Amino acid sequence: MSQSDENLKPDVKIFSLSTCSHCRATKKFLGECTIKYEFIDVDLLEGEERKAIIEDVKKFNPRCSFPTIIIGDKVIVGFKENEIKEALGL
Repeated sequence: MSQSDENLKPDVKIFSLSTCSHCRATKKFLGECTIKYEFIDVDLLEGEERKAIIEDVKKFNPRCSFPTIIIGDKVIVGFKENEIKEALGL
């Protein structure tokens, strides 16, 4: 893949819980697809940082459930392989 192709990939961010099997499955799936992503294990945060991140999650997903996956401007709640592939153009 050329550098310009890499720049066309949307940013991927996952709000997850370290203990959540669906969150782990999402990270594993993205890893297998060699997709770069950022993630935050919300349950490992404390105090104000945790509160601030939970407020962020609620902007994307008012129910604040996990994983909440942001791909570009698309929000996917839960490990939905087909939706994730579609959002990534895979």
